[in-house]
Order: sequence, then C-alpha cells, then structure tokens
Amino acid sequence: MTPRPRREEGLHGPDPERGPVRRPRANLQRGIIILPSAFTLGNLFFGIYAIVAATRGDLEWAGWFIVFAGVLDMLDGRVARFTRTGSRFGAELDSLVDAISFGVAPGMIMYQIFFADAESWSWTLSYVFVVAVVVRLARFNVEQGGEAKRHFLGLPSPAAGMTLASWYPFSQTPLFQRYLIDLPWQQIMAVGMVLIGVLMVSHVPYAKVPRIGFRSWKGRLTTAWIATLVVLAVTVPRYYFFTALVLYIVWGLLKTVLLGLLDRLPERDPLLDDPEDDEEDDAYAHSRDIRALDYSHLNPEPRRSRRRTPENDS
Repeated sequence: MTPRPRREEGLHGPDPERGPVRRPRANLQRGIIILPSAFTLGNLFFGIYAIVAATRGDLEWAGWFIVFAGVLDMLDGRVARFTRTGSRFGAELDSLVDAISFGVAPGMIMYQIFFADAESWSWTLSYVFVVAVVVRLARFNVEQGGEAKRHFLGLPSPAAGMTLASWYPFSQTPLFQRYLIDLPWQQIMAVGMVLIGVLMVSHVPYAKVPRIGFRSWKGRLTTAWIATLVVLAVTVPRYYFFTALVLYIVWGLLKTVLLGLLDRLPERDPLLDDPEDDEEDDAYAHSRDIRALDYSHLNPEPRRSRRRTPENDS
C-alpha cells in the first residue's frame, strides 16, 4: 500500500526552507481594533485645535472644530459596534476626550467671547459648565455602561458643547445681524450655560440619532429625514447647527414636562436596549437585555429554629 503524499508544510505548519508562515489576518484584526480609537484621537485633535484657535481670536473656526469633533465622536462608537471592537479602554478614552472637546474647549470659547473683559469672577460660569460635563460623563459610564440605549439620560455632552460652540458662527449670519444683535446675549448665554449644565446632570431623556435602514417604510423615512438634515448641515451650516441643537434641547425638556403634566410614563424603558425593528436580527432579539428586579431583600425569610431530636439530646 503506497503512502499518501505529504502536503506542503507552508499551508499547515512551519517550513524550515520557507521560514515562518505570515498571518496577515492578525495584522488586519489589529488595525480594526485601532480604528475606533483613531476616530477618538481625531476628536481630541479638533478639541485641542479649538482651544488654540480661541486663544488666537479665531472664534468661528474654533466653533467649527468643535462641530468636527462632534462628528468624529458620533462615528467612533458606530465604528466600534460595526467592527465589534468595543472595549472598556475605548469607553474610558472616549470620556476623557469628550471632557476636553465638549467641556474645556466650549468653555474657553464662551470665556473669550463674553467673559474675558467682564468682571473677575465671571469665568466661573465656564468652570460650572466644565464641571457639569465631567459629572455627566462619569455618571454616563456608571449608569449606562458607556453606551446609550434608545435615549440618553440627561443632555449628552457633545450636543451641549456644540450648542455653545456654534453660537458664534450663527451670530455672523445676516439674519442675526439684522434682527437679533441687540439682544443681551451676554446674560442670555450666561443663563444658557447654567441651564445646559443642569440638563446634562438631570434625568431628562434625550433621543439618540436614529438608525438608518431600508427594510421598512419607517427605516426609509428615517433615512430620508437624516439625509435632508445632512444636506442642510452642508449647505447652510451657520444657520443649521445652532438652531437645530437649540430645538433638540428645548424639545427634550418640553417633552418631559408635558409627560409629567399628563402624568404619563414613557412607552418603553429608556435604559433598555431595544433596537429598531428593521435593524435587529433573530440572534439579537433572543439575547436582548431584560432588567430583572429583585425584591427579596424587602421581605427576608424568618430564620427557622432547628428541631431537637432525641439523638442530639443524647
């Protein structure tokens, strides 16, 4: 019986003549893992650049750099979920970067615009805003695990930072110069910074950006709506960003107030992970999170006394 010819070692094992086998897939996997962090570090780059631009007096570009940072912040989480490379390290890195890009940088812009020539203690408004951002990010990591489900619990820090940063580009529009320039903007923005800080540390639910999809009419309408907003953001950015972000803040607050007045509860728990119907699959549907409530500590069982037996008496 003739022996079966041996396969080449290069495919299934080391070959002393050819050397070690290369594994390009491992390098590819390493590159995929680094990709979300690259978006996060790009977010940090624009946050630092915004601070530098603000100190140089280029306040409009400082505001746009915060907007660029917000776009990268939205993409890094989606890239991590798409490539399944999310990690605790990425969540902590994202929070530290957000504290700079959406806390320190917008606070610096507001200081340069309104409070640099004001009274000596007016800079504390920027400090209050940064404190609210840091507390909001720390609570977000603890309560929502670094990832929001259907709603954010409290105003998200990117929306808060971009709202303040996009005010100056909006103030350079003809509409603002004609109709709104005479308003007391220093007092308005001072109160607005405090109010935004309170909303960040509150329990007011704010909706996430909905997922796009083409499997249902709801997904198609959502996709068309998001595409329209993107077109507006590209064509009229000075008008769009500040107006849209203010409406987002006001809508979340009014919705909560109206639901409270009507004494209604939300239709679903905002902390539960309940994805869109056109985006979930069967495997995910069977593994969705269910928050179990344990009330056993409220009614502990009484301690039972051991019965004495004759054997123990003896």
